[in-house]
Amino acid sequence: MKAIKNGKIILEDEILDGKALLLSDRIEGIVDEGEIPEGAAVIDAEGGYVSPGLIELHIHGYLGKDVCDASEESIRIISKGLLENGVTGFLPTTMTVDMEVIKGAIESVRSLMAESRTPEFDGTVLLGVHAEGPFISESKKGAQDPRFILKPDADFVKANSDVIRVITLAPEEDDADFSAIRRISAETDVVVSMGHTSADYNTAMAGVEAGVRHATHLFNAMTPLTHRGPGVVGAALKSDKVSTELIVDTYHVNSALFDIVYKLKGRKLCFITDCLPAGGLPEGEYTLGGAKIIYKDNICKLEDGTIAGSVLKLNKGIWNVYTNSDIPLHECVNCASLNPATTLGIQDNKGSIKVGKDADIVILDNEFNVKKTIIGGNIKYEA
Repeated sequence: MKAIKNGKIILEDEILDGKALLLSDRIEGIVDEGEIPEGAAVIDAEGGYVSPGLIELHIHGYLGKDVCDASEESIRIISKGLLENGVTGFLPTTMTVDMEVIKGAIESVRSLMAESRTPEFDGTVLLGVHAEGPFISESKKGAQDPRFILKPDADFVKANSDVIRVITLAPEEDDADFSAIRRISAETDVVVSMGHTSADYNTAMAGVEAGVRHATHLFNAMTPLTHRGPGVVGAALKSDKVSTELIVDTYHVNSALFDIVYKLKGRKLCFITDCLPAGGLPEGEYTLGGAKIIYKDNICKLEDGTIAGSVLKLNKGIWNVYTNSDIPLHECVNCASLNPATTLGIQDNKGSIKVGKDADIVILDNEFNVKKTIIGGNIKYEA
């Protein structure tokens, strides 16, 4: 058994001081520091924070590697790198590229998923894939390649539903009865997310009634909220059936909106990075799905100036929101742990510090820099 002492323990609804966290492969309990069992291996949090492991729903790459490299080696490098950011589970995210490349990327994740859950794996747990496209709207393609856009295909999603956990699509690209959305929702456990979409408010709400349960990077690459046209943004904010992603780098979404979105979505708000292969590397020129990306002044753009994802680290995204809003720190942490876990339906085992859940823990300093990342009770990263 391990015991983490001298830390501020972040729970779902509060932050505890003066307590110790006991863990094996699961969380065993929270006790007074004077009650740590004899023989326990003691970890000193040095006055910092003890947080549940972070869950990244939307990330395209890291350390120069792209999920769409369709390579086990790339997935391993991304997975290992994310330990430094306190991420204990993630969805490698594909793009709108050639379908054979997407299938190869899915296969590379499939081949590593079981191994990633073992103590020997040198990286973050692979929770599945977020397939962002290719079933999107050309008018809201963002950094996606329009040559490879397809109509929503429920058979493809169903055939890969052992790996795909989230599918981003444009509801208006489905047929009039939203048959692909209905089939995916009824026949799989895949979360249907509306994104890269030019749908109007009524179409978006009809998509929600058909089975849409998530919104990809809210505000970005979707119809906006206006007083006469509420758009996809309005539908996502209004519906209590829909969880929402938010890129929290303060550039994709102005920090003034953090409080507003939290007040409307609460525990259905999920912080994401939408990180690109340039993440963790110096500024320069990189690629994403074969397209040139220019990383300068902490922003990634295509050559034509289109914003293309971020280089954000999820732990710093939490701190961005906490220091730019009135949202309590424990709720900021929920937005990167419990809320994503709930979106994926794995909240019984992951996402918060609670007795019986997996011992996925992050120890951070008082500015939320990661000091240790623990998965299943095993220390996988130390700064």
